[in-house]
Amino acid sequence: MGSLLVDRIGELVTNDGRNGDPLGVRRDAALLIEDGEVAWVGPARYAPAADRRIDAAGAAVLPGFVDSHAHLVFAGDRAAEFAARMAGEPYTGGGIRTTVGATRAASDGELRAAVGRLRAEMLRQGTTTVEIKSGYGLTVADEARSLRIAAEFTDDTTFLGAHVVPAEYADRPDDYVGLVCGPMLATAAPYARWIDVFCERGAFDADHARAILACGQAAGLGVRLHANQLGPGPGVQLGVELDAASVDHCTHLSDADVDALAGSATVATLLPGAEFSTRSPYPDARRLLDAGVTVALATDCNPGSSYTSSMPFCVALAVREMRMTPAEAVWAATAGGAAALRRTDVGRLTPGARADLVVLDAPTHLHLAYRPGVPLIRQVLHNGVPR
Repeated sequence: MGSLLVDRIGELVTNDGRNGDPLGVRRDAALLIEDGEVAWVGPARYAPAADRRIDAAGAAVLPGFVDSHAHLVFAGDRAAEFAARMAGEPYTGGGIRTTVGATRAASDGELRAAVGRLRAEMLRQGTTTVEIKSGYGLTVADEARSLRIAAEFTDDTTFLGAHVVPAEYADRPDDYVGLVCGPMLATAAPYARWIDVFCERGAFDADHARAILACGQAAGLGVRLHANQLGPGPGVQLGVELDAASVDHCTHLSDADVDALAGSATVATLLPGAEFSTRSPYPDARRLLDAGVTVALATDCNPGSSYTSSMPFCVALAVREMRMTPAEAVWAATAGGAAALRRTDVGRLTPGARADLVVLDAPTHLHLAYRPGVPLIRQVLHNGVPR
């Protein structure tokens, strides 16, 4: 592959936290890539020789975005449901079953093509790492095939058999939990790194969520959790209790929830695309950050409540609607996402990190929030390879 120098970088976001700056910004910088990893970072005037060179021409360079919450394995869409919400109907999560029907009816090829389209869409917008959940199959065979397909696109696959109770088990939720903990988990676990539960009213209560997550842990899977999206509930504190890598949504939090997160290694992953698409209250990121909670941003890309694949859009929403500074939002979309996946190889541009980076068509990271909706991603490198 040889060496590659990215030179004449006007503003380099490293996320190395040096000098009290979480973004570790360096000016007039260069970055050397060897064998798909960052090998050297420093002033452009001291840049070493390399086999090839990319001239950033004074632009900003950031770590590739790390999208730690996405539901990409599905068929169909729910545009009519979105239109109904915009006309005033509340979001309840019930539309998930519509997608389940379409996904079950789709062929492997159709699902693979849909995931590939969305993954390519994400990459064009700077997302170099993505977590992909199952959860729209809800049978033993359909959950396993969803994860097999997801594993073709990412190492961070999540078993979400406990998304909702499917229609055929509507009157037998305990039996469905038994299925998830038994044959479904056994079949899905070889293709998954994580297990997740939608712990909300209308989905799974704390007892069911705890049982499912404990079974996942026993099978060697890490814990993630949908929590406190639709209202107050036990999900956040359950996630902290089980040392979840991340609890996601975190829209309705008590002081005890915030305290529990602040005293733990669990990341609060905020998904502003869901609030945008459901006209729901946004999470209070400022409250979490001021309490010392580690915060990540992700798209929650799914056909019902957040059909966006754009991390730059989520950065802009976080700054405008959730009281984050531009620097905090960029950190949350890169290093924060890596923390939510318990990854140390991505979300930063320091020696030894994977060479995933984004060259902006802008002089500074501030433009991601300053110019919302504008295609500012000039170039993406993934594993050191231009995409």
